[in-house]
Amino acid sequence: MGGGNPVVAQMWKLVEPVCSAEGMELVFVEFNKESQGRVLRLYLASGVPDRGVTLEDCAGISRQVNGLLDVYLPELDNYTLEVSSAGLERPLAKEIDFERFAGSRVKIRTAAPVSDRKNFTGILLGVSDGNVRLMVDDKTFVIPYGEITRAKLVNEDGVSQ
Repeated sequence: MGGGNPVVAQMWKLVEPVCSAEGMELVFVEFNKESQGRVLRLYLASGVPDRGVTLEDCAGISRQVNGLLDVYLPELDNYTLEVSSAGLERPLAKEIDFERFAGSRVKIRTAAPVSDRKNFTGILLGVSDGNVRLMVDDKTFVIPYGEITRAKLVNEDGVSQ
């Protein structure tokens, strides 16, 4: 996933080690052109069970990432960096996420139709051989991981996934 955006790919390589060193997990990276200009968003989760991401965590990662960008991606100018918690409806970006959150309710969007549809909401069954398995209304769908453009947990009734 990541849509082949070279900035997103570079950000994963630069930022993931920083996050790991700080006890954080880099969950998702976005780089979009929006009405206010280009926005680089980093979504974090705590690497410690039952501990959330604090404002101080985000600020610390933001400072370190800004320094890295100045050195390794100086051509990347005129952008806004946003660092935040992935939240209860965290994106699922890595193949391992689809195994880790098996049993959770998720939304998945695909690039190409799978069984004549591109949008799915159901219970994640896991991943194997590069295919994500999802139960939707008592029907199992097998979705190639490479076709997924967006996936996230669904928070139901305020209960964390």
